[in-house]
This record gives sequence, structure tokens and C-alpha cells, in this order.
Amino acid sequence: MKPLRILHSEAATSFGGQENYILHAMRILRERGHQVEAACQPHAQLTERLRDEGFVVHTLLMDGTANYLRGVRHLRRVLRQGRFDVLNSHSRRDTMLAGVAARLAGTPLIVRTRHLAKKVGSLMSYTIVPKRVIAPSAYVRDHLIERGVKPGQVQVVYPSVDPARIDRAPVLDLRAQLGLASDTLLVGCVAVLRRDKGHHELIVAMQTLFARYPKLHLVLVGGGSPGYEQLQALIASLGLQSRVHLLGARTDVPSILPNLDVFALATHMEASGTVFAEAGCAGIPVVGSRVGGVPEMMQEGRSGFLVDLHDQQAWGEALEQLIQNPRLRQEMGAAGRLFCRSDERFTPVAMGDRLEGAYYRWLKELQG
Repeated sequence: MKPLRILHSEAATSFGGQENYILHAMRILRERGHQVEAACQPHAQLTERLRDEGFVVHTLLMDGTANYLRGVRHLRRVLRQGRFDVLNSHSRRDTMLAGVAARLAGTPLIVRTRHLAKKVGSLMSYTIVPKRVIAPSAYVRDHLIERGVKPGQVQVVYPSVDPARIDRAPVLDLRAQLGLASDTLLVGCVAVLRRDKGHHELIVAMQTLFARYPKLHLVLVGGGSPGYEQLQALIASLGLQSRVHLLGARTDVPSILPNLDVFALATHMEASGTVFAEAGCAGIPVVGSRVGGVPEMMQEGRSGFLVDLHDQQAWGEALEQLIQNPRLRQEMGAAGRLFCRSDERFTPVAMGDRLEGAYYRWLKELQG
């Protein structure tokens, strides 16, 4: 099939899981021979990241009525002149701007990717402006269908985890960096420091475990204010300053992961949860909340444990099973490594196959 011309749009200016998903998708599609460009706000972190990797990024402001009207005209011209086959938008604001521009430009396929787990309100940015929808998990797909999107018009494309990025990561001795003994047992969590990521719940669940296991420590990787300051206060109030380590935002997560004995994230809600697959890919057993798309990111009972979010006793028991049993950690880590490195869900091959398959199939349907 002929290579496609694809324009991705994103209105957000910060950089998180959603933007990382876009970056991975664009890399993979470019490597497969497609012409891939983006439309972002000029001050967006994604704009800088994409340009650093050689992508063409069309910049425009997306806030306010005047910028909206200018943006529609600008992107209509970009889409027409570039003769794009696909516009793939990623949030409501840019869907309503870039999607309308694509309608006016006659772009054959308009796709919206839904990255959130919360309930969908209006279907305007799913079934009226765009023509098809991508979801990062079956959980999100099922919800969209319940809300009225036709099953054939929504495709699951899981987030991508690149095993080579983990394998090629520089070696890091995190225990030595933190001044800890080589036999320290590390439970780790990687997530932005927001209340809904469940850091408070995880710390409280581990409080009694710290008393029973003197060599147990918790490392929290992620930035965010006021989350950082709030966690500092909680850790101090519990007297756990020597056992809980706030590492802040780090760019060397692939090097940090192999240092962990257990990965745990008590997230309140997640559309998918890429970090669970990243930990699994690194061979780390995982403990996660039974919410949203998290159950799809692991094999329950084989590569990790799922726990009801507010059951503190169950969290403690799941973590303790792994703390007590090195063989279980090894077996679950190996199972996670095999599951997350197969081409079924999370690898670049899987993401590329699912994206390409959806684009080509939908273009064929829409063009008759």
C-alpha cells in the first residue's frame, strides 16, 4: 500500500503520557515510510521534542475565538497544500480546531485518539467532527461504544514500549547513588506527583512493612507541584524520611527501572498505564490498582498483582508477598518481560501494525 501523509495535532503544552504516546506513534509511522508531521502550539514541549527529532511541526495558538478562527484557516491551508490522507487529533480543543479544518480541506480520514479514562460527555469530538476513534485500551473502547460510537469505528492501539530503549540504557547503581546498602530491597513508583496517582495510598500501605522489613525502601520518581511538597510533608509526618526517597523528575527512567525489585502504582484511574508495561518490559513484577485499563497492562497473578484501590490491607499483602519471596519476584518479572516484549500489544511493531491497519481500513471504507 502507498505511504500515507499523516498530520497529528495536539493542543496541550505540557509533556506527559499522552504526548509520549504521540511521539512514539510518529516515530514508528515515520520509520515505516509514511510522511508524518504535527500541528502544536508554539510553546508546547512536544513541539520542541518533535523538532529535535527532525519532524516538521506547524505551530499555531489554539486558545480563544480569534486564535481558533486563524487556526482553522491556517490548518486548512496546511492540509490542502500537503495533501494529507489522515488527520489524527488527540484532545478536544485541537479536535474541534484541526478537525473542522480537515473537514473544510476535504481530508479523507479524520481520527480522534481518546487518551483519558474519565467518562465522555459530548460525542461532538468523537462522532461528528472526526470520522473514527482510537483508544489506548479496551476499557476506553468499551466506554466509547457504550456512549454511542459504533464498534467498527473505534480501534484499540495500546501505547508503545521499546525494549531496545531499556536494553541500551546506561547502567545505573541507584542504591549507591542513594547511599544505600547493596542488599536494600527497592519498591519503586514512576508517575507525575498528582493526588490521583495514589502516592499517599502507597506510602500509607507500606508504613507497617517498613517496620517489619528494615532493608525495605521506597523510591518515587516524578515531578509536580504542589504534589512534591505535599508528599514531603506526609513523609515527614510519618517519620519515613530515611525510607522514602523523592527523586523528582528524571530523564533516566530506563536506567532506574532495572534497579527496582517491585514496581507499584496505586493510581485512582488510568486509560491504560504505559509505565506498567515499561516495568514489565524491564523484568520487574508489578502491583497496580484494579481500575481503568490497568488490568490490560499486565497478566494478573502471573506478572503482578491487581488490588482494589482503597483496600489498604490488600495492598500491604500483595506487596509483602513479593517482598518475602525472591523466587516469586523472579518468576513474575520473567513473565512480565515475556508479555510486554511480545508483538501482541506494546512493542513498536504492535503499535505500527494497529495504527496502519486502522488507517488503511478506514480510508478504504470511507472512499468506497
